This record gives sequence, structure tokens and C-alpha cells, in this order.
Amino acid sequence: MRLLTPKFIYKIYSKRLFAEIKNKPVPKHIGIILDGNRRASKMMGIDYKTGYELGAEKLEEVLNWCWELEVEVITCWVFSTENFSRPKKQVEAIMKLAVENLRRIREDKRIAKNKVKVNVLGRLNLLPKNVQEEIKLTEDATKTHDKYVLNLCMAYGGRAEIVDALKQILDKMKEGSINFDDVDEELISNHLYTDGIQDPDLIIRTSGEERLSGFLLWQSAFSEYYFAEVHWPLFRKIDLWRAIRTYQRRQRRYGT
Repeated sequence: MRLLTPKFIYKIYSKRLFAEIKNKPVPKHIGIILDGNRRASKMMGIDYKTGYELGAEKLEEVLNWCWELEVEVITCWVFSTENFSRPKKQVEAIMKLAVENLRRIREDKRIAKNKVKVNVLGRLNLLPKNVQEEIKLTEDATKTHDKYVLNLCMAYGGRAEIVDALKQILDKMKEGSINFDDVDEELISNHLYTDGIQDPDLIIRTSGEERLSGFLLWQSAFSEYYFAEVHWPLFRKIDLWRAIRTYQRRQRRYGT
């Protein structure tokens, strides 16, 4: 009799989950808060730099899983405006990793093959110059791609995004190109970092924290939320499938 090893059980369960969700409506836009890199590092007995590297590798895996289900837009929060207050060495390590991974994304054949347009959202002027340069190169290299969208939120805060949108609108009001009575929800949406991108259907946060912490504050008004206990570097395919299954079981009423 064949022993049912954990790996074998996981494989069977994963296939069953995928079969359950693949023929039902999947979210067109998934937002992900990548939380728990440092906690996973401590738990695994590794240094935080290695933990961040594992987190970056995990993102590549998760993108493939999402594209397997043809999720059109993925928005990932990788570095907040508040994260600048972390110890200098940690911030420097994250910025170094950002440069390496932006370059890797730009050169990745899967990005070209899947026609993935990459956007980096946030107060990018706060980032080091070399990071800003890599962002521009990556966005320019993928700007004509039109099948999938990958949004990377860096130096991002939900309140900061709304403030920046309002400043743009006020500037246009001073110029006379916008009147006071023109201001409505659509106008504000059109001045957010996500202008032209549909609001997220599902937002996933890892590491057991049950809050958004400012992620896509305006855009998430009617999103479904899923909070996974697992830390980001340890996020598994079945965790994503479970999140999507939970989304499919909910009845979205949009305030009605």
C-alpha cells in the first residue's frame, strides 16, 4: 500500500482545489499585501536579507499562479511610505533588491511572452535615483504590453495617494481647466495612481494581520478581503486557490 506523504497529499489537494475554482468566475484584479518577510526570516532562522530575497522569489511564483487563471491585473504592495522609518540598513537592502528585481522583471521572457505591462505606483520621487532609473526602464520596456498588468506599489500609502490626487485637481482648478462642480468620484479616481485600471475584486493580506493599513483605500470600497495566516515567503499555491474559492463563494452586492 502506498504511503500518503505530505507532499503527495498537498499535490492531490492542490489539484482538487484548482478543479473547483477554474470553471467559476475568477477575480479580474487581485491586490496583495506582501506581509511577513521579517517574521518568516526569524521563524526560519535566516537573516532578514535572505527573507526579502525569498519574498521576491515568492512573488514570481504567485504571478505565475495568477496568470494560470488569467487574472488580468495584479497589484502588490512591496514598500510603504512608512517603511522608510525602518533601520537604514534594512531600507538599503530592500532598495538594492528592488533594483535587482526590476531589472530581472524587465529581462524576464515570461513578461514579454505574457505581454505584461509593469507599473510602479507611489511617491517615486522619495526613492533613490538608481531605483527611479530602473523603474523608468522597466515601465518603458513593457508599456506596449496589453494582456496583463502588474502594479508594484513602492513608497506607497493610501492616504498619500488621495492627497496627491486632490493636489492635482486643485492645481487644475487654479488653472481653470477644472471647475468646482466637476469634482465627483470619477474625477478623483481618474487622478489616482491607478487611473485607467479597474478596482480590485479581491485583496489578499498574508501574515495573519486583518487590516488594510492604507492599501488602495479609495479603490477597495467594494473589494472582497482574504487574510491568510501564512507569512509571505511561505505563501503556497493552495493559499491562493483558497482565497479565490472564498471570493467565489461570496455574493457581491456593491452596497445594494
